[in-house]
Amino acid sequence: MSQGAGNIPVLVLKEGTGRSTGREAQRNNIMAAKIVAEAVKTTLGPCGMDKMLVSGMGDVAITNDGATIMKELDVQHPAAKMLVEVAKAQDNEVGDGTTTAVVLAGELLSKAESLLDKNIHPTVIIEGYKKASEEAQKILNKIAIPVAFEDDKTLRDVAITSISSKSINVAEDHYAKIIVEAVKQVSEKVDDRYVADIDLIKVVKKHGKSLDETELIKGMVLDKEVASSGMPKLIDDAKIALLNAKLEIEKTEFDAKINIESPDQMKLFLDEEERMLKEMVNSVTKAGANVIFCEKGIDDMALHFLGKAGVLAVKSVSSSDMEKLSRATGGEIVANVKDLTPEALGKAKRVEEVKIGDDKLIYIRDCKNPKAVTIVIRGASNHVIDEAERSLHDGLCVVRNAIEDGKIVAGGGAPEAELSKGLRSYAVKVGGREQLAIEAFAEAIEEIPLTLAENAGLDPIDIMVALRAQHEKADSKTFGIDVTSGKIIDMCTPMIIEPLRVKQQVIKSATEATNMILKIDDLISIKGAGAGKAPPMPPGGMGGGMGGMGGMGGMPY
Repeated sequence: MSQGAGNIPVLVLKEGTGRSTGREAQRNNIMAAKIVAEAVKTTLGPCGMDKMLVSGMGDVAITNDGATIMKELDVQHPAAKMLVEVAKAQDNEVGDGTTTAVVLAGELLSKAESLLDKNIHPTVIIEGYKKASEEAQKILNKIAIPVAFEDDKTLRDVAITSISSKSINVAEDHYAKIIVEAVKQVSEKVDDRYVADIDLIKVVKKHGKSLDETELIKGMVLDKEVASSGMPKLIDDAKIALLNAKLEIEKTEFDAKINIESPDQMKLFLDEEERMLKEMVNSVTKAGANVIFCEKGIDDMALHFLGKAGVLAVKSVSSSDMEKLSRATGGEIVANVKDLTPEALGKAKRVEEVKIGDDKLIYIRDCKNPKAVTIVIRGASNHVIDEAERSLHDGLCVVRNAIEDGKIVAGGGAPEAELSKGLRSYAVKVGGREQLAIEAFAEAIEEIPLTLAENAGLDPIDIMVALRAQHEKADSKTFGIDVTSGKIIDMCTPMIIEPLRVKQQVIKSATEATNMILKIDDLISIKGAGAGKAPPMPPGGMGGGMGGMGGMGGMPY
């Protein structure tokens, strides 16, 4: 609203619209983002605490996984939502480092606020942050350590570093072994590098037993049961047919009537149906198949014939599971039973139905060089299993990153300390007001080792001084904080290591989100669906109808 000629108020925005501009908008946005960063800060590192999240429906999740916390938070403030997007992008891209990215974004905004108070323009800060981010990527590439595909021990250490901060750390060695084995199994060499699609690693959760009894199946596990009780429940040396066709008599696509005038005709009709189904089953057995996985339905009569032929059949298998079965067993998915040949069959040492608690599962075990595998997670309760699944996802992602890039960096805040040192030297070369922004970036990045120390109950200032002093020495690029002893040590000794890609993405995600928030200088919000409707005009002109513009202040955090 503004005053027009003759002091008549002019309504520009709909009534009920909230608006904050300039420093007020920036301050609101920065404050909201900082609050979100503070919420996840205490979960960072091996000594981080867990959060208990209770949904509106009463569902409980106990986790310290940054991505899960950010997804579950019902954040209203638009700037805070941007940090939630940062966590999602980090999780989708590299699968780990979500908490680090959010904490770094919050700290970058906090440092930017101090610079804004000194009347440094947001554009200058944004430009400085961009330059600092680019320089940080160069420094990370310099300090990266190569890792080979065959180096199972180092890859296991990468997995352990990721899952040691989770609640499944009681079984970290067992999980690390499974993770490395699974990722290497689905990896394929393309040109000179390896590519691992972790979507080909299926995860099945079943409560009971303990985390130590989680197992890797070199094949597939389906949450299905054998289609008929008359079929065998176990087949050794399985030859598997994968069908994307119904083992039923096809219905016509148009309405048709068949006039049957005598019992003999009825018998002939039923006999013909039976003969057609028997022919379908014969096509399967002639090809040599003794196990069938069918994406569509199977007629009861066909099940009877299959059972008599000693064939194990499973029906209504999902298309994604069929694709994984094809990659695991080496079989082809066939669209017509008549096209089934011995060459199209997949192979596995054993297919069996296994009962776990009240559930029945189909295990396809020991396929030859499978390109899709399954991890069956066991645990005492659903909460334990859910957190184990989140930790497993992080572990699979970091090992995939290390295999695909062939590069790792030290953990324990070592790369952040090295980045901070490098950026301070770089800031002096850049000079001008941008130097202040680059120095602010260097300070913000130190928040990660500071938080690691804080969460471990150590004195953050003493630790930071010791860490800086160590990194001033030559050949100290891999020195970080040992949270158990509270000392600065070479992180390559206890093999606390992380993939290079995680650190690179943390810098990119945090910088881009920060710069986007800093660019905003006007926040306009329409409150509620009916807020835009203008009230009826009072008899005395426009004077009485403008009271609704008073509530333009606080945004919900």
